[in-house]
Formats: sequence, structure tokens, C-alpha cells
Amino acid sequence: MRQLRNPPPPVLRAVLADLVVAIVAGIALLVYDRANPGADMAPPVALFIAVVIVAGSALTYVWVELPSGASGVRRRSAWAAMLGLFAAIPIAYLVLVVVFQVVRALL
Repeated sequence: MRQLRNPPPPVLRAVLADLVVAIVAGIALLVYDRANPGADMAPPVALFIAVVIVAGSALTYVWVELPSGASGVRRRSAWAAMLGLFAAIPIAYLVLVVVFQVVRALL
């Protein structure tokens, strides 16, 4: 419960970066779906997932600086990008579910 109230900053930043990218790309995917009714959505969905994973990992790498130890110097690391990657995968699929099962059904 403590981590829900006060999440670690690197994790929070990774989730927020991935969520922002996924929401923007999800809106674009929904606009494409509404503009092309009956179109095969497999390629755009695959592109959506790839964009969320790549952009989310890149934004997390840039935004999240990990502590390096006793020196107190903060450095970027490939681990920050991996944190973004691991956060991006479930976020991409959750946004897909919300876009196609909830928002599209309401429109």
C-alpha cells in the first residue's frame, strides 16, 4: 500500500511516459478506424504496439535518470530503457482494450 501512495519516481516516470505515448497513438488509431470502416486493423495495431514500445522506451531512457551509487551522480542507463519497455507492453494492450472495447463502443 505504501508504494501505491508513494511510488518510486523511476517507475512512475516510466509508466507516465508510456501511458502518454499510448493514449496519443490510441487516439490516432481510433481516428484511423473511424475514417476507414471495415478496414483490416492488424497492421495499424501492430504499428501502434511498436510505436508505444519504441517511443515509450526512448522517452523513459531520456526522462529517467538512475542513481549510480555512492557518488550521487545520476546517469542514464540501458536499464531505464528496459524499464520503459517492460512498462510499455501491458500499457499498450490495456489502451487497445479501452480504445476498441469502450471508446469505440460509445461512439
